[in-house]
This record gives sequence, C-alpha cells and structure tokens, in this order.
Amino acid sequence: MARKVLNRKVLREEAEAAEKADAGEKAVKKKKTTTKKRVTRTKEPTVIRKKVFWGVFSQSLKRVATFEFDQKADAVAKAQALSQSGKSPHFVQKVKEVVED
Repeated sequence: MARKVLNRKVLREEAEAAEKADAGEKAVKKKKTTTKKRVTRTKEPTVIRKKVFWGVFSQSLKRVATFEFDQKADAVAKAQALSQSGKSPHFVQKVKEVVED
C-alpha cells in the first residue's frame, strides 16, 4: 500500500497558527485574572502585666506561702521556720504572676 504524502510546510503553518491563537487567548486570560496583593492583618500584641512575688516552696515544689517582693526577709524566715518544724526542707524562690486590672 502506498502511503499518503504529507505536506510538511502546510502542517507547520497550521501548527504555528494554532499556537498564536492559544497564546492570544492566554494573554487575554492573564489580563483578566490579575493578582491583587494580599492584605494581611496583624494582631495587636496583648500586653500581659506580671508582678514578682517571693514564694516559699516545699521539697515537692508545692507553694506554701507568697510574700510581696519587698518582704524577702519574712519569706526566708517562714521557710526556715517550716524547715525546722517539718521533715522536708523549704526554700524561697521568685514567682511571677499575672496582674488583673
């Protein structure tokens, strides 16, 4: 059987014309679908106020008492009294707590 002879120049011209048509349609679509810059809203940082206290803790890290920051001597005295009277030693440590307005 004989094969049909193809005219490659005609086929090439048809392919180029189809590519130009597709490129024109894509350009129109790109113009229509322009991307807008996304606007992001940032959260305003919440201000959390904290206050420092002296805490008297047992050996198992349970807070027994709290004292104002300027009353460190009282906190140390309380820790020594609890250490002498009880079996476990007590210690003093800074504690930061949130202040409610």
